[in-house]
Amino acid sequence: MKLEKSEFIWFNGAFVPWDDAQVHVLSHALHYASAAFEGVRAYATPKGPAIVELELHVERLFRTCKVIHLPPPFSPAEISAAILESVRRSGHGSCYIRPLVFRGYGELGIDPLGCPVEVAIATWPHGSHFGDDARNNGLSLGVSSWRRMAQDTHPAMAKAVGNYLNSQLIMLEAKRHGYADGIALDVDGYPCETSGGNLFVVYDDVLYTPPLHGGVLPGITRRCVITLAREQGLDLREERITREMLLTGSEVFVTGTAAEVTPVSSIDGLPVGEGHCGAITRQLQEAFFAVVNGKVEDRHGWLTYCG
Repeated sequence: MKLEKSEFIWFNGAFVPWDDAQVHVLSHALHYASAAFEGVRAYATPKGPAIVELELHVERLFRTCKVIHLPPPFSPAEISAAILESVRRSGHGSCYIRPLVFRGYGELGIDPLGCPVEVAIATWPHGSHFGDDARNNGLSLGVSSWRRMAQDTHPAMAKAVGNYLNSQLIMLEAKRHGYADGIALDVDGYPCETSGGNLFVVYDDVLYTPPLHGGVLPGITRRCVITLAREQGLDLREERITREMLLTGSEVFVTGTAAEVTPVSSIDGLPVGEGHCGAITRQLQEAFFAVVNGKVEDRHGWLTYCG
């Protein structure tokens, strides 16, 4: 996700020049991962830039902050307004949006309570995360040796910064093995996520995705795709999936704010289905992009227009 500077970053309630949005090297979050973030997208539509599921993203941010005892000094309404104004000021037709809540400079030690809670919101242009070829033809994935965290170790449903060391290890291992990303198993050996996306598999004409109690992040694009699948009459089940289902299913795809809806062409070097984007994946992918790009009616109220 290459960064292209915008003019401003919203930082603790004010817009500051991009290069001036800095923190001290002894900020608590830098040493102890006391931070939470969101990944949000705005898409270009005929009515101007529109943010996908703004309310749900802000709600998830505040849920994460509650779980990790990180009280934001701004209300959800103030954060939502700041996100909208950030997109307006950026001038981007479409962009990625990163709200970040973190413990700043104050004291240094595991106890975070002596450090102020700060908030930043940045935006930058971002196209297809894995590239247009992957969006059309699929990703090569490998099952990782790194497991996702157990429920009583890290808060898997929270988008907490500390959880992403696990994601980095999964991604780095995948890259070493020549894959675009890795698939993590949960503590019981069931596939649950990639390094940063939710999994779906078509097996015997049924669409499966791992349940929220299986150590997965409650993905917002995941939720959108579940809605579309049910709307289209697909048999969708939120159930644990097995490694064998991934290897022998007819289709696999990944969802996420960055990943959007991206097919998987191979896993551990074995082709998924016919080795390219399958019919159900394409159907859901096209339905998703039609809504977020403003080509069809936003019948589910996903879009918040920035104009």
